[in-house]
Amino acid sequence: MQAIRPIRLGVNVDHVATVRNARGGALPDPVRAALLVQRAGADGITAHLREDRRHIRDVDMERLKAEISIPLNFEMAATDEMIAIARRVRPHACCLVPEKREERTTEGGLDAAGQFAELEPRIARLKEAGIRISLFVAADARQIAAARDLHADIVELHTGAWCDARAEGRSAEAQAEFGRIAAAVHEAHGLGLEVHAGHGLDFDSAALVAALPEVVELNIGHFLVGEAIFVGLEAAVARMREAMDRGRALAARSAAGGAAA
Repeated sequence: MQAIRPIRLGVNVDHVATVRNARGGALPDPVRAALLVQRAGADGITAHLREDRRHIRDVDMERLKAEISIPLNFEMAATDEMIAIARRVRPHACCLVPEKREERTTEGGLDAAGQFAELEPRIARLKEAGIRISLFVAADARQIAAARDLHADIVELHTGAWCDARAEGRSAEAQAEFGRIAAAVHEAHGLGLEVHAGHGLDFDSAALVAALPEVVELNIGHFLVGEAIFVGLEAAVARMREAMDRGRALAARSAAGGAAA
């Protein structure tokens, strides 16, 4: 029986920067938040440097790379400007996402299949710098195959539609969406891609995704920053870590039961 490995938690600190930028000035400091998150047991930090700099700023990326000791995941649009910044900062990984100026948050997955020709040389430039490449995509076999053909290292599956359906009590739709996610996890893993997931996850939904044994990492931001208002950031991260570990333990028990059968 193959061992079920622990699942990693990446924490997105964008929304700490959103609060800072709402008033201006330097506080609250997203780098301080990242250091707290690191101390609380997170395995990585994610930050999205948008073209309009609405939350994370260039100096935040420089400081994060310099001050944290866990991997930095640079979330970004695949533009020449962002590629140049990433090649200078040299994060552990870059997660390429679609980006529209009018959206409040990333609304869907990257069209890796439809944008293959323009993504291919940009991904190559990032890989030349020794940066791991993740593509934030929908749970769709066509997009996952394109990620493999683009030589991405990772796919991060967009869990937002499933989380929205759960939150709104649309149980049949939620069940169907989760089935698509589970199938996409299996498909991506079979193609040799590392599988991450994120968007809209809370304690309960994170535990359910963590029970999919082929998922290696969850990236969570908005929920944790919101929960931190009530319990503090370190406590929120610790509880998320516990929820994910609980889900992973369920996966291990299921695997052991299958092997026994």
